[in-house]
Amino acid sequence: MPRDLPIGNGTLLINFDRDYQLRDIYYPRVGQENHTGGEACRVGVWVDGSFCWLSDPSWSRRQVYMADTLVTQAELEHPELQLQLLFNDTVDVGRDLLVRRIAIRNTGLTREVRLFFHFDWRLYGTEVGDTAMFYPPIKGLVAYKGHRYFAAVGQVGERVGVDAYACGKKDVGGAQGTWRDAEDGELGGNPIEQGSVDMTLGLHAGQVPAGEVRTVYQWLIAAKDLQTVQALAQIVVQRTPEAFIERTRNYWIAWVSKNPNEFAELSPSVAELYRRSLLILRTQVDNGGAIIAANDSEIIKFARDTYSYMWPRDGAMVAYAMDQAGYMEVPRQFFTFCAGLLTEEGYFRHKYTPAGEPGSSWHPWVDKAGHPQYPIQEDETGLVLFSLWHHYQTHRDFEFYKPHYRPFIIRAADFLARYLEPSTGLPDASHDLWEERRGIMSYTVAAVWAGLQAAANFAELYGETNLKEKYRTVAAAIKQAALEHMFDPELNRFLRRITVREDGSIVKDVVIDSSLYGLFYFGMFEPDDPRVVSTMQAVYERLWCKTPVGGIARYEDDHYYQVTQDIRNVPGNPWFICTMWYAQWLVASARSQADLSQARDILEWVAAAALPSGVLSEQLHPYTKAPLSVSPLTWSHATAISLIHEYLEKRRQLSAWRGPTGKDLLSA
Repeated sequence: MPRDLPIGNGTLLINFDRDYQLRDIYYPRVGQENHTGGEACRVGVWVDGSFCWLSDPSWSRRQVYMADTLVTQAELEHPELQLQLLFNDTVDVGRDLLVRRIAIRNTGLTREVRLFFHFDWRLYGTEVGDTAMFYPPIKGLVAYKGHRYFAAVGQVGERVGVDAYACGKKDVGGAQGTWRDAEDGELGGNPIEQGSVDMTLGLHAGQVPAGEVRTVYQWLIAAKDLQTVQALAQIVVQRTPEAFIERTRNYWIAWVSKNPNEFAELSPSVAELYRRSLLILRTQVDNGGAIIAANDSEIIKFARDTYSYMWPRDGAMVAYAMDQAGYMEVPRQFFTFCAGLLTEEGYFRHKYTPAGEPGSSWHPWVDKAGHPQYPIQEDETGLVLFSLWHHYQTHRDFEFYKPHYRPFIIRAADFLARYLEPSTGLPDASHDLWEERRGIMSYTVAAVWAGLQAAANFAELYGETNLKEKYRTVAAAIKQAALEHMFDPELNRFLRRITVREDGSIVKDVVIDSSLYGLFYFGMFEPDDPRVVSTMQAVYERLWCKTPVGGIARYEDDHYYQVTQDIRNVPGNPWFICTMWYAQWLVASARSQADLSQARDILEWVAAAALPSGVLSEQLHPYTKAPLSVSPLTWSHATAISLIHEYLEKRRQLSAWRGPTGKDLLSA
């Protein structure tokens, strides 16, 4: 189930699903320690003897955000209960605090209404050894284990504190949890429980007159000790929960408007996609610098692992997009984070936890014959350097690079310059960006070329001519080798991969792959190079899904979440990033305003395929357009930001080339 509405502040991340159930609580790092394990934390409503959970299909829902903020706006209506609920929830921008405002509108006769909030705990990611208790000093419930404390409190009118509560066991001896206790409108009042626990609190809105609205607040505090919990609980009461919602709303409106754009002829939905992507992307970034690929714990059911890691590649492209949008701080924190991860040899490992430890991996340290090999995706090292140079070009913050120049930039570049396959001169074999096959990939070749050019640019800044020439020379040789070995004249397009056998013979992988866009995007070839043009045309012709959904697949016969064997019409599920990569080529190769029309159509396609909240998943179902795999995917939102930025920039460039008569000089 996708995470429709993420909200967070870089330390505390909260995810809501399509039923508006709270599903994930990450703290104190984004993507690490999910204290609910992805299980549903329910909200229930009792109205004069009738009870219903928000997950019940009888509710109609509209789940979006307030404009230009990370404050939710979830509207739910139940015709039989004759009740409307409006949730405005946010994670405070400055404190580790979830604040929820619930406006209850009674569309029936005067009735008593009660709300119940349930929390299913797995502190530190496991349900062993948790404690849930009623804590009198805050008039609320506290769950704790070790240095993780979560306190749930509420307010109705001037009355602060819970009106009812229950702490209990779940998944033990047949116990389902305290949420079952709420279904009669009453809670048993058990004050403490340990082991595998959950807890439920009740807030009694009282008699709500016909046609009127009653507002209830509920908040959740995250802290590392009980003293901090108590102190923050007092602050919330003193300042009021409404004040925290308002200041956070204002902050994000100001943040997302930092660099206002004129969106020209792009539709309001595309302009909204741009701003919403910036905001959603920010929720996936840890304050320590790690840019997390995705924080949708539902993927555990598919792979027994998550996307809650920092892949240097994904992070580099997200940082690139943030720099394009004019945001300096997130990229700087990311590059500082990466500087501490580079190995002594000069490469990045497969992926990392938000704390910077090596993440789980399936890249072996030996080949099939038992010979040692680097368990890497070499594009990750190249792209961090590529993005780092773009950061310098954007901000010219020269002082930032001094501590990173030799231990980070030069060390990584030296690895790229020496890790070459001897018979071809291309970057030696590593795993592809999809993490499915090993060899010499066109995408990786382009990324390594770009990383070496970036390092040469830095060396030139620092006056190290020998290093500059070294990296330029290796990069030039790689480009020439790519023309010799990666381009197939018979197919008239680039190959996604070659494999060099021990005897020096080359095996060609002729499968069409959308990642071939990297050959122009990272600068190794011009977008209008005939070899690039024929390659990108083949990508579109072979990988566009021939269903009403449309979109471009990763590659031919992609098995990941595959839903059909009709490869002719559906080569694979459409991916947001792959579809937008093709649009980026259309933009880069455009020579007239008219040439931008297809890219504009793709942007409209992306905006229309997003969830109502604006969230972009990794993949789409090729027949229903339902989100597949993780949602949101950080890279999807970063690519949307980049594409829109590049579209607008190209449009400005083309406008500048128009003569006094308005004629387009580029196409003349």
